[in-house]
Amino acid sequence: MIVNPILPGFYPDPSICRVGDDFFMITSSFSLFPGIPVFHSTDLAHWEKLGHALDRPSQLHVTADSLIAGIMAPTLRHHEGTFYIITTNVSSHGNFLVTAADPRGPWSEPVWLPEAPGIDASLFFDDDGRTWITGTRQDPPLDGGRGPQVIWLQELDLATMQLVGPSPTLWGGALKGAASPEAPHLYKKDGWYYLLIAEGGTEHFHAVTVARSRAVDGPYVGFEGNPVLTHRHLGKFFPIGNTGHADLVQTQNGDWYAVMLASRLIDGYHKNLGRETFLCPVTWEDGWPVFSPGTGKVEWTYPDAGLPAFVPPVQPIHDDFDGSALGPDWLFLGTPYEPFHALEGGKLVLRLMPRAMTPDLLPLKRREPGKPLSESPALGVVVRIQEHVAFRISTRLTFTAQGAHETSGMVVLQASNHQFRFERSLKGGRQVLRLIQVTCVLQGRPYLPGFSSRTTEKTLASVDLDTADKGLVLEIRADGQDFGFYHGAEGGPLVPLLENVDGRAINPEEVGGMIGTCLGLFACSNGLKSDNEAAFDWFDYEGRSER
Repeated sequence: MIVNPILPGFYPDPSICRVGDDFFMITSSFSLFPGIPVFHSTDLAHWEKLGHALDRPSQLHVTADSLIAGIMAPTLRHHEGTFYIITTNVSSHGNFLVTAADPRGPWSEPVWLPEAPGIDASLFFDDDGRTWITGTRQDPPLDGGRGPQVIWLQELDLATMQLVGPSPTLWGGALKGAASPEAPHLYKKDGWYYLLIAEGGTEHFHAVTVARSRAVDGPYVGFEGNPVLTHRHLGKFFPIGNTGHADLVQTQNGDWYAVMLASRLIDGYHKNLGRETFLCPVTWEDGWPVFSPGTGKVEWTYPDAGLPAFVPPVQPIHDDFDGSALGPDWLFLGTPYEPFHALEGGKLVLRLMPRAMTPDLLPLKRREPGKPLSESPALGVVVRIQEHVAFRISTRLTFTAQGAHETSGMVVLQASNHQFRFERSLKGGRQVLRLIQVTCVLQGRPYLPGFSSRTTEKTLASVDLDTADKGLVLEIRADGQDFGFYHGAEGGPLVPLLENVDGRAINPEEVGGMIGTCLGLFACSNGLKSDNEAAFDWFDYEGRSER
């Protein structure tokens, strides 16, 4: 069977294409580095992460300074032996393209498209040999104020990678004055051009709508049955919410499917795991797509797609850090321009980074094309994405704080400024282990004037450690919104520092934030220079697949 979500955890804005019997898919990565994870499957149900398209600092500038930052809404397409990704980096120049002969990489350096406005750019290769880009922009109103957001179209010259010709407005969404019409994708079927978009915003009112035209540049007429997919009418406590931002694919057998983002409900909250990738079958009736026929909503399971079985490699629970590089599941928050990690002697060694673990959130500021990028330091963390409602993570930390500013340990991190930090530090000359809760309250929107944020840190529990003992096993267990924090010596019993901690305290559903929960390891010197290091002997991640 196909079991949803097909990509559990923070993998939003999926885009999919088929090459022969193989399916490839990418998702947004926002502030995480490397960016744009690339997945492969043959059966649509089971997926293997091949790596990342943006794995070099020269390709990707992202920071931990904003809740809305980095890579959003990439589109993946294949044309005449070349894979293309077009996307937006809202922390940098704007829209750009990268290409590769093999989806495993290497992917090219970015080709910037400074004349392409807005976000969520997408590619369409027409059967007459022409290539088109769609995207979003604000149309100017007659009164000179801020116009409505709409979907635009313009031709791309593949030889020069330049936009050419006129740029008409195609559609503004199914609803009059629709909120956030975005994520456009063009398809051609039976002589019709279909424009599939998202509208309503990426939260509870998210929806998929469609229009069609006989000509690529319009006019486009919306489907009378719009929206073709939404869960907003099911209420805020339906177990799958936020559905939208879809992309279509046709199998070699002629069947159609859609991938889309959605969020699982966990004890009344949707944002713990972020926006995940789900899938549903699509049929066509009277020239229009029908999503999840028979129910009209994304289901937990669907029948097998009748495709060649795919068995991805089993992901080990235990990481011994004995390789030459971190595996593809490990990520950084912000581009690590200054290397601070190393694999040495079967350990992950982190140099203490001076940047505080709770960065000041700044208004979103896009950089002008051609101007040099500032190298804002990454947070001193390496993380992996939480994929399960229930999980256990553990590690053995070797670290002695030499000052009250030095700290290292484990972190549960959501939207950068919502955290549980399980950290070893120094207080009053004593080595201590403490649990810190970090929350953030925003004033205004990150992309509008007047934005500000207020971050608070609260110590939930603390215990003195044996000063002579440098090694310490740390473990975090979670079941839904219930968290427990444990410590002890390796091979011995683990004792709780604090149990029954409410995970909703770090869920930013009321505040915002574009990434889901990340779990990992950190080392920080909080604004002061330090030559100290922290070593992690191993890391375990064990999840339980419960809805």
